[in-house]
Amino acid sequence: MSAAPRVQPARRVALEVIRAVRAEDAYANLLLPARVHRAGLSTADAALATELTYGTLRRSGYYDRVIELVSGRPIARVDPPLRDVLRLGAHQLLSMRVAPHAAVNEAVLQAKESGVRSGSGFVNGVLRTIARTDREEWLNRVLEGTEGEDERLSVLHSHPAWVVRAFRNALAAEGRESELTYLLEADNAPPKVGLVALPGLGDRSEVGLLPTDFSPLGMVLSSGDPLALPAVRAGTVRVQDEGSQLAALALSRSRPVSLGERWLDMCAGPGGKAAVLAADAALGGAALLANEVLPGRAALVQGALDAVPGVHQVVIGDARRFGTGEEGYFDRILLDAPCTGLGALRRRPEARWRKSPDDVAALAPLQAELLDAAFGALKPGGLLAYVTCSPHLDETRAIVAAALERHAELVALDTAALLAEATGGALRDAGVGRAVQLWPHRHGTDGMFIALLTKAGGLPAAVRESERGHVRPVRPQ
Repeated sequence: MSAAPRVQPARRVALEVIRAVRAEDAYANLLLPARVHRAGLSTADAALATELTYGTLRRSGYYDRVIELVSGRPIARVDPPLRDVLRLGAHQLLSMRVAPHAAVNEAVLQAKESGVRSGSGFVNGVLRTIARTDREEWLNRVLEGTEGEDERLSVLHSHPAWVVRAFRNALAAEGRESELTYLLEADNAPPKVGLVALPGLGDRSEVGLLPTDFSPLGMVLSSGDPLALPAVRAGTVRVQDEGSQLAALALSRSRPVSLGERWLDMCAGPGGKAAVLAADAALGGAALLANEVLPGRAALVQGALDAVPGVHQVVIGDARRFGTGEEGYFDRILLDAPCTGLGALRRRPEARWRKSPDDVAALAPLQAELLDAAFGALKPGGLLAYVTCSPHLDETRAIVAAALERHAELVALDTAALLAEATGGALRDAGVGRAVQLWPHRHGTDGMFIALLTKAGGLPAAVRESERGHVRPVRPQ
């Protein structure tokens, strides 16, 4: 008797991750590598599992519309395990060059394993119907039911409509609303892996990869496993998006470092920026305190700093305590504030479906309170970087403008000019007022917002001249 057919390994891994993202709020970028390793997938199968997983998660909104048209029922009324199988199958039929019979047959096997009664017949019927109509016709059918340009773009590029509106508003504030389609397309393109050579520890010239466009520490890994690189295994080179590198360098390299400076990373988890800061601090004779509110993430920060020499410490607690008992204590502070993460949707595709406008409103008070604490903890003349991985105006410019209104001594620096100097003039076309907004479609980075601020009075003598022309108070109109 022949053995029952088994689901192809890459598809099995992809469905496991997609299911965990839905049912357990797992993060695909953290879970997928572990599942690929556990399954012992070949390089080719690992690449297939990655495309199946991320592609399905990115475009699940569009696939849901197609499934609803075929099944005649709202997607919420489809059993969740079958919903996962159908989305995975639809991705293969509508966005990949997979033979229809292979996509359908594998999905039927997965439906049989789901435990849903009559699920395999339902999946078979829906996917075969999808396969009988070409991709362009499905697109036309889906778009027929949309109202307004934002909803059309929402369906076409598989972003929630509120995210489309937020991106439109942020681009319009720069006079670049015409770039919206390019941004949405960039969010759906697989990002390359960015690497950072830790200052004083790693040497990107020895790694042999292409350098990044802006960061003097960055490299790009076009394909393959970063752990195959000896420098990554040694911990002197780390995986990190170029936008995150620039956020750290804005703080560490916008002015000379004086011996004995005290630095603070207020919300340090998982530790990528903290590692860059600690390495730069060590080179200049400064000390870094890295704070994280969650013990699990604090452990990740400690792991990130273990291989970095110098004076640094990891502590656990609510960062809002700084500025109450530590007034005027720190020379440099990084506030990488908790945010919606809308700037990293290409790396965390499931995040677009987890967030809502309510999250923006809920986070705003925390962001403001953290910025107030950072202001209190900053020495006069010290340097503060307010950073979010989101371009949403209510998480970026609005937060900074309100803080400037609350604190007469808080001063906005010309972040674009200072960061251009810190990167050897490489970074241009990123300034928004006195801050910097990076974009996936324009800079090839995550959508990082960076605003450099200082506290009036007591600018160090070494930087008075270097920052002449970069310092001026900014108040909302």
